[in-house]
Amino acid sequence: MDHDIDTVARTLRGDEPLCDAVLSLELGEVTLQLRSNSEQLITKLREYFSHVPEGSPTPDIELLAIECAAPETGLDFIDWKREPGKTGRKDSYFDIPGGRVVRKVRTGMVFLQSESQCIAAGPCLQYDNQVINFINAQYMNWLQQRGWQICHAAALGYRGNAFGIAGFSGGGKSTLMLHLLDQDGVSYLTNDRLFVRKFDGVTRACGIPKLPRVNPGTIVHNPRLHGLIPSAERASLLSMPAAELWEIEDKYDVHVEQVYGEDRIMTGAPLAGFLVLNWQRDSDAGLALNSVDLAQRRDLLGAIMKSPGPFYQYSDGSFHQDTAEFDEQAYLDALQGVPVYEATGKVDFSALTSRFLDDVLEQG
Repeated sequence: MDHDIDTVARTLRGDEPLCDAVLSLELGEVTLQLRSNSEQLITKLREYFSHVPEGSPTPDIELLAIECAAPETGLDFIDWKREPGKTGRKDSYFDIPGGRVVRKVRTGMVFLQSESQCIAAGPCLQYDNQVINFINAQYMNWLQQRGWQICHAAALGYRGNAFGIAGFSGGGKSTLMLHLLDQDGVSYLTNDRLFVRKFDGVTRACGIPKLPRVNPGTIVHNPRLHGLIPSAERASLLSMPAAELWEIEDKYDVHVEQVYGEDRIMTGAPLAGFLVLNWQRDSDAGLALNSVDLAQRRDLLGAIMKSPGPFYQYSDGSFHQDTAEFDEQAYLDALQGVPVYEATGKVDFSALTSRFLDDVLEQG
């Protein structure tokens, strides 16, 4: 096939008529609208994004999600390099003038990312989470094109401020965040993508509308989440060795307002603190929580910085490459003046929840 946006778009779009139902989302200052040939998909997505305000009828960004078999494009995709600590093939891509085609290796889902057309095609109903990620990618592009730095971090809100939680691979940032959500007055901001930017000397935090996704190891040890897994399966999981349990990758969405109550989601706030989890499950040392100077501890930036990924398109139309290096100074500048804490020693979610409440949230 020819390698241009219109030809790729026709291949992914196919001949299926679009349904009348539309998903319209107001994401900060941006209105996004998604259309599909599947009314069932629109219904599922509308339920997922039920906490997001409905957007205006004149969207800033328009997307298509086409339910079909995994598309055969004939493109010679290149594997996208995984980040340190990640293994296996996940994304592959093929660049065309003005656009990029991204293929999910495990699912066969194909995406066209460009300034003029954004299309997801494949078994969207089966892999609706990848459509959700594609929707959020558009908002993330918008934020980064306006100077926001992307962090690999969860975040919560407390008394009008935001607090970030980062950790090295498998560090448990989502688990800790959900422990903290059990506390009165704590709100959910974001699970895995936190954006930070300075405005008039104040660092602000912004999240994306993606619900927490947790593994069985988190669910079985948190009573509020037990309903996500049948009791017999939960008992079987608890009988496994702890190290083996925590290695299981089988994600479940946590619908925050259903589990923790209404008005427990916020979209942004001044960033009053940042915690980096640098603890170890096999450590014999006791839990320690100490204030650190991020400029003097650049090793901790490795837990905070996040690649924009294969969907990121710069304002000039070019795309992010997997060989690009992180701009450490941009992160240091954005986080300057924000108290940063490091948790070390043995993993202990209960103890750190208590310490974080007393030493960080109450001081923020």
